Amino acid sequence: MKKDIEFRPVEGVKITIARSFNEVNEPEWDVYLINRLKTPINTVFITSRGYGIDKDGNQVKTSQLRHFHKDIAAEEIIKIEMISPDVFHLNNEYWVSYFVDSQVFDKKFIFVPESITEENLIHIEQLNLQGVLHE
Repeated sequence: MKKDIEFRPVEGVKITIARSFNEVNEPEWDVYLINRLKTPINTVFITSRGYGIDKDGNQVKTSQLRHFHKDIAAEEIIKIEMISPDVFHLNNEYWVSYFVDSQVFDKKFIFVPESITEENLIHIEQLNLQGVLHE
């Protein structure tokens, strides 16, 4: 039963939405998982979805995407998916579940509407890119 599972706080695993520039100097946005732990994480499930209100006041939901990685090495960074600026006005949710040894960890990372802006970009050292880091 779920109530019998001990969920410890997630520490050392981060999600970032980072900006790079393509060969014609246009911005491209990608979502990354950063494992800052000194140990690998295993059986990693990531779901992503967007939801909120559009400019006309209507409820909007994007498709839910699912990603699986058997193993992510210690201090490894993986690209989860591309993201379009067209959904930056929505809540962008990344729900990450993984194991370290036999302990399960689980966390929702939610980028709230309009949080992915030029003003909020910081240097993401591990990627050498500008982005918004969710801890």
